[in-house]
Amino acid sequence: MTESRIIKPKLLSFLLPVFLLVSFTVSAQRDTARKPAVDIISSFRPTLRNASKINFSGSQLGADTSRPTLRYSIPSQNLFYAYEPVSLKPLPLNADTNLYLGNRRYLKAGIGSYSTPYFETGLSFGDGKTSLITLFGNYISSKGDIKNQDYSQLNVKAAISYFTPKHEIYGSALVKNDNYYLYGYDHAILDFKKEEIRQQLEEFAFKAGLRNTSSNNLGIRYDPNIGVSLFTNRNRASETTVKVQLPVEKNFGENVLAKVELIGEFTNYNTVDISPDNIKIKNNLIQLSPSLTFTRPLFKLHAGLTPVWNAGEYGVLPNIFFEAQLQEKVFLLQGGWVGKYNKNTYRNLTRLNPYLDPVLFQMNTRETEFYGGLKTSIGSHLNASAKVSFITYKDMPLFINDTSSDNKSFLITNEPKMNNFRIHGDVSYVNQDKFTISAGFNVNAYTGLNVNQKAWHTIPLEVTGSFRWHAFEKMVLKSDLYIFEGGNALGRGGSIPLQGGFDLSAGAEYKINKQFSAWLDVNNILNDKYERWNNYPVYGLNVLGGIIIRF
Repeated sequence: MTESRIIKPKLLSFLLPVFLLVSFTVSAQRDTARKPAVDIISSFRPTLRNASKINFSGSQLGADTSRPTLRYSIPSQNLFYAYEPVSLKPLPLNADTNLYLGNRRYLKAGIGSYSTPYFETGLSFGDGKTSLITLFGNYISSKGDIKNQDYSQLNVKAAISYFTPKHEIYGSALVKNDNYYLYGYDHAILDFKKEEIRQQLEEFAFKAGLRNTSSNNLGIRYDPNIGVSLFTNRNRASETTVKVQLPVEKNFGENVLAKVELIGEFTNYNTVDISPDNIKIKNNLIQLSPSLTFTRPLFKLHAGLTPVWNAGEYGVLPNIFFEAQLQEKVFLLQGGWVGKYNKNTYRNLTRLNPYLDPVLFQMNTRETEFYGGLKTSIGSHLNASAKVSFITYKDMPLFINDTSSDNKSFLITNEPKMNNFRIHGDVSYVNQDKFTISAGFNVNAYTGLNVNQKAWHTIPLEVTGSFRWHAFEKMVLKSDLYIFEGGNALGRGGSIPLQGGFDLSAGAEYKINKQFSAWLDVNNILNDKYERWNNYPVYGLNVLGGIIIRF
C-alpha cells in the first residue's frame, strides 16, 4: 500500500500544458541530468521468512600438507629376453615353434626338401583354475644326399595340473624316439646295411610333484617332486635314472630369502652284447644346497654352499654371487664364485652327440667358475652385457672318433682337469612384441690339459643372432644365424683341424584368417655343408612349408 501527494483540479488544468512543453524542450536538448517532476516513495520493506527446519552444511576438510616419501620401481615397457647361446645339432632342420605359443588347440603340418614331412600338434583342456591338461607332439624325418644320411624324431609330451585352494598337484609324461644312422664312414671302401648302423634312442620319462600356491602359516613354500627316466639305445645299452628334488624356501621380511634344496640323482647303466663282458655302472649324485639371498633396491647378494656326494666322494661347491647397480636402470655390476656338477649319463651325452657309442664309464664333471661382468640399458629398448669367466673342469668328457674300427662312431675320453678362459657378450633391441633383434658371442680358450693333446670337438668361438618382426598385422618374419669356429678332432694321424660353419635361416608366417595360417622356413641358405662332428656333414639348403590350423 502506497501514499501520494494530492493536487487541486484547477491548478492541474493550468500546469499540464506547461509541463508537456517543458518536457518536449528538455528532451530535444538530451538533458540526461534532469530530475523527475514526481517522486514516488514506497513504504514496502522485503523480509525473509524464518526457516521451517534446521539446514546442515558440511564444512570443508583441512588440506593435508604433509609429503609422503614413496619409492617407485617402474619396469621398462618392453619385453627383455635373457640371451643364452645353444649348441648346434648335427642335422639342423628344426621348425621354429616360438611363434605359436599360447594356442589352445592347433595342428601344424608341412612338407619340404630332402623328403621331409613335418607334423606338430598342441592341445589344451581345462579352465586353468581347477585343472589344466596340455598335450604336445611333433614328428619330422629327412633323407640326405649321402647314403644313410637319414634321421627321424618323434616327441610326445603330456602335462596335467590339479589345483586346490592352497596347492597344485602336477605330473607329466614324455615319450621320445630318435633314429640316427652312423653314416660317417668312408663310403668309397665301406658299405653297411641300414639296420647295422641304426642308432635308435628311446626315452620314457615321468614326473610328479606337489607345491603350495600360497604360503602356509609359517610362510614356507615347498615343491617336492620325483622324476623317472628310462633311456635305451636299442639292443646296445639301457639306463634308468631317478631324480628327487626337495626345495623349501621362506622369506624373512622383505629383504631376506632363505632356501634349502636337496637333490638326489640315482642312475643304473647297463650295456648289451659288449665283448668280452657287459658294463654295469651305478652313478649316484646327492647335493644339499642351503643359501641366503639379501635384496635391496640397488643391490642383491646370494650366499650359499653346496655339499656334494659324487659317487661316494664328498666335496663342497661355492654358491656366491652379487648384483649391484652403479647407476639406477643404467649400469649393473655382477660377479660371483659358483660351482655345479654336470651329470654325464649316457642320455645326457647323446643329447650333445647322437652318434656316440655306448659308454664304458661315467664320470660326472665338476665345474667351478669365477666371473665378473657388466650389464647396461641404453634408452628404453637397447640392452647389452659383457662377462669374463675363468672356469675349471674336473673330469671333463671329450668326444673322439672311434679310430680303432671304421671311424663312423664316437667314444668318450676323460680329461681329469682343464681350464677355460671365456669371454661372453650380447646385445638386444626389443620393441615390445613387435620387433626383436639380438646377437651374442662366446670366446673359449681351453688350457691346462694333461691327458689329451687338445680339447677335442669343443668350439673356440661361436656367434649367434636372432630376428623377429611383426611386419604388419597378418605377417611375421624371422631369421636366425649361427657362426662357429671349428675346433680339433682326433684322427688316425693325430689332430685334425675342423672347418667352422655359417648357418643362416629365415622364415615367415602369414595369417589367412582366425583359423588358417601359412608358414615357410628356409634353412642353411648359404648351403654350407659344415661338420660340427668330424665325418658328419649336415644338410645343405633346405625348404620346409605348410599350414597351421587353429581350432
